[in-house]
This record gives sequence, structure tokens and C-alpha cells, in this order.
Amino acid sequence: MSSIHHAISYIELGANDLEATRTFYETAFGWEFNDYGPTYCGIKSPDGNGEVGGLNATATSSDAGVLVLLFSNDLDATVRAVRDAGGRIAAEPYDFPGGRRFEFLDPSGNRLGVFADA
Repeated sequence: MSSIHHAISYIELGANDLEATRTFYETAFGWEFNDYGPTYCGIKSPDGNGEVGGLNATATSSDAGVLVLLFSNDLDATVRAVRDAGGRIAAEPYDFPGGRRFEFLDPSGNRLGVFADA
């Protein structure tokens, strides 16, 4: 995966409980990780070529930082997957121009959003 000028190339999330946070993303979204020791794991790119981010146990998690948005082909199924994996829904699904979205908190307290086209 090559970097593109001025594009987001990597997102790092604080993880006050690295194992619980990693398990959450594996279970809810099927993410895979590269291990780099007891305090960090890289989030593998969906195409298997490189990484798109990481979970950092030495960084403070927050729901007040940048809101990362994930795309879903089936928003309702994603809501169920987040709940089943132990995430907390922070904003129930709602309509916006062009689609629907919801927001959730992961086990470390990071707030993310998920959207789907209309």
C-alpha cells in the first residue's frame, strides 16, 4: 500500500486494555493485527499489504478526539456485531443526507462511527 499525499495513511487508537480492544475489533469487524510486543499491535490493511493503523497501550484513549468513520454494507448487522463484541452504542443509527450512521465506544473508550449509503 503506497501513501497518498495529504490522505489519511495511519490511525492510531489508544488502548487502555490492549487485549480486550484487539478482540473487540477482531470480533466486530474481522480486523487482523501484527503484534509488536505487549503494548502495540498494527492493524493490517484489508488488502493484506501493509497497515492502516495501530492499537497503542501507552496512549490515552478518548472519545473527544478525531472521529474515525468506518463503512458498512449492512449497518444494522454492524450495530449487532458491535454490541455482541462488547462495544457500547454512543449514538443509535440515524439518517443523514446520503445514508445512515451510528457511533460506538470500544472497550478502551475510543469513539468511532460507522456509516452506510442510503
